[in-house]
Amino acid sequence: MRLTSAFIAFALTASAFAQNPPPKIPPAGISVPDADRAELAAGAADLQKEITALTRKLSNDPKLLALLPDVEIFHKAVTWGLADNAFYSPQEIAFAKHLLSEGKERAKQLDLKKSPWLDAKGLIVRGYRSKIDNSVQPYGLVVPPDLDLTKPVPLMVWLLGRGEKRTELAFLAEREGGPPQLTPKNTITVIPYGRFCNATKFAGETDVMEALAAARAQYKIDPLRIAVAGFSMGGGSTWHLAPHFPGLWCAASPGAGFAETPIFTKANDPGKEQRPAWEQTLWRQYEATGISQNLFNVPTLAYSGEIDGQKESADLMEAAMAGENLKLERFIGPKTGHQYEPATKANLTTRFEELIATGRPAVPKEIRFSTYTLRYPESAWLRVEGMEKHWERADVHATLSDASLLAIETKNITSLSVTGIKPTSITLDGQTLTPPAAAPKSLHFIRFGDTWKFATSDPDNRKRPYLTGPVDDAFMDSFVFVRPTGKPLNPELGNWVSSEMSTSRQLWHDVFRGEAPMIDDTALTPADIANRNLVLWGDPSSNKVLAKILSKLPLQWTRETLTFHGQTYPSASHAPILIFPNPLNPRHYIVLNSGLDFRADGYGNNALQTPKLPDWAIVDLTTPADARWPGKITAAGFFDESWK
Repeated sequence: MRLTSAFIAFALTASAFAQNPPPKIPPAGISVPDADRAELAAGAADLQKEITALTRKLSNDPKLLALLPDVEIFHKAVTWGLADNAFYSPQEIAFAKHLLSEGKERAKQLDLKKSPWLDAKGLIVRGYRSKIDNSVQPYGLVVPPDLDLTKPVPLMVWLLGRGEKRTELAFLAEREGGPPQLTPKNTITVIPYGRFCNATKFAGETDVMEALAAARAQYKIDPLRIAVAGFSMGGGSTWHLAPHFPGLWCAASPGAGFAETPIFTKANDPGKEQRPAWEQTLWRQYEATGISQNLFNVPTLAYSGEIDGQKESADLMEAAMAGENLKLERFIGPKTGHQYEPATKANLTTRFEELIATGRPAVPKEIRFSTYTLRYPESAWLRVEGMEKHWERADVHATLSDASLLAIETKNITSLSVTGIKPTSITLDGQTLTPPAAAPKSLHFIRFGDTWKFATSDPDNRKRPYLTGPVDDAFMDSFVFVRPTGKPLNPELGNWVSSEMSTSRQLWHDVFRGEAPMIDDTALTPADIANRNLVLWGDPSSNKVLAKILSKLPLQWTRETLTFHGQTYPSASHAPILIFPNPLNPRHYIVLNSGLDFRADGYGNNALQTPKLPDWAIVDLTTPADARWPGKITAAGFFDESWK
C-alpha cells in the first residue's frame, strides 16, 4: 500500500493546543418573556400545520411545491430562534411575530395557487431546499424597480461580513431592512445567507452556488454579466470565490477580508504551537494568493481602508498577482478604518458598473489557470481532469487563436478536457494532435508518460473532479450519517463514536444551519448509495454497512487490532478516520467516523475554518477529544492519485 504525504511521525495530542475555551456561535441570547414565547410557539405551530397541508395539496404540482421553501424560511427562523435561545433583543422578538404573519400570508397565496412575490421588485426574501442535507436556506434579493425583467439582466452576488448573531431571523431582518453596502445599478443583487458564519467555505460555498442557481432559475440572467463582491468576511469570501471559480464571474470586488490563513491568523508566529504539516498543506484549499493568476480573466477591484488592518489582504494579493505579471486595481479610502469611505466607494461602484455592463467574453482567447485540488478544476472552456500530485500547484496556460489553433502548456497535470470550442489544430506541451474530423462537444486528453493522447474518460480508480479528499470534501454534497445499531468492538470505542457523532451533528447545526441527515445502518437504501456520500460511524462489529465493505477498504480491523499502512494498533484504544471512494458506488464517498473537522477551535476566526485532517488519520482514544482534535492523532496523511 502506497500513501503520499503520510505524516506518520507527527503524534499530535488533543491538549497540544490548549487555550481558552472557544466562543460558542451563535451565542446564548436574552430571555424571552413567557407570554411572547408562548405566542411565538403557537404561531409557529399554526404555520407548520399550513406547511404540512400545502405539502399534501401541492404534491401533484411540482412548480408550486418548489415554492414551499419561500414559506418555510419564516417558520425555521422562529422555531430555531426559540429552540436555540437565539433572540438578542426585544426588537427581534417583535420581528419574529412579523415573520410568522408574513409566512402565513405566503402560505395563503400558495393555497390559492398564487405567488406574487415572484413578480415583486425591491427587497425580497426567498428560500430553497439544499441538496446537501435537505435543509431550507434563505437568501435575499434586490430587484431594481425600473429593471426590465423581460430581457437578460446582470446579477451581482453580495457576500456578507461576519455576524456571530446572524441567525436566520437576523438575516431576514437585514434583508427586509435595506439593501447591502454595494448595489450596482440595473443589476439584480443576490445575498446568500452562506449558512451563517463560515466565510462561504464548505457548505457555505455550496449555499452561494445554490442561491445563485435559484435566482437564475427565476430571472433571465445574462450568464456573461455575473459579478461577485463583499466586505470584511464577505471580502474574504470574494477573495476565495473569485479565483476558485474564474469562469463564472465578469468582475469581482473584495473589500478588506483575508486571502490566506497563516499570515492573517498569525498561526506560525513565534510562541505559537506548530500546526501539523498536513493542516498547513490544506490551507491551500482556500487560499487565493497561490492561485492569483486565475484572476487573469476576472477584473478585480480591491477596496481597503487606508488604516484598516485587513488592508493586508489586498497588499498580499497585489504582490502575488505582480508575480504573475498581473496588476490589481485598488481603491483605498483615505484615513479610513474598517468601512467604505463614501467618495472612494462611489468611484469603485462606477468602475464596477462599467465592468458588469461590459461582461466577460463567452469564449476567452486565453486562459491562465492554477489549482491545488480537483475540487476546483476549471476555468471557462478548460477543465483539469487529473493531477500528478494533489496539493502541489497545477498550472495550465491555454490560447485559442482566431484561426482556432489551440495551444496548451501544463504542469502537474495528467488529464484535461476542453468543451464548447472546435480547434482545427492542437499543440499540447509541444506535441501536435489532430482533432477528430467529427469533433465531439468535448475533447478529452490523457498523458501517458510524456505523450498526450485523446481519450473518452479517465480510469475509475483515480482522484477526479469532486472526488479528491480530504475528509471535509464529503460534506460539500449530499451526505447521510449512517448510525451503528450493533455492539461495538469495545465500550471505549463505542463511547467515542457516540460522542464524536453528537459533536459533529451539533457543529453542523450551529455553523451550517441544518440537521445532519442520519439513518440506522439497517435502513440504508439503494437510493442512499446512488445519491449520497455515506458517513459510516462505528466499527465492523457495530455498523453493518462498514462490515459489508471492509474487505474493499485499505485497512484491516478486528476486535484485537487495527492495521493501516503497514502499522498495527490496538483496537481497544485506536480508531480510523478515513475518506475513500465508496466500494458500492465509486462516484461517491464513504467517510469513517468524522464529520466536518475544524471543530470549535475554528468558531472564533473564519480563516481557521479550514480542513484539519487529510484523507486518513489514526486516533488514539486514550487522549480525550477537545476543541482542536478528536483525540491524539498518531498518524495521518493523503492517499496518492490512485487512492493508494
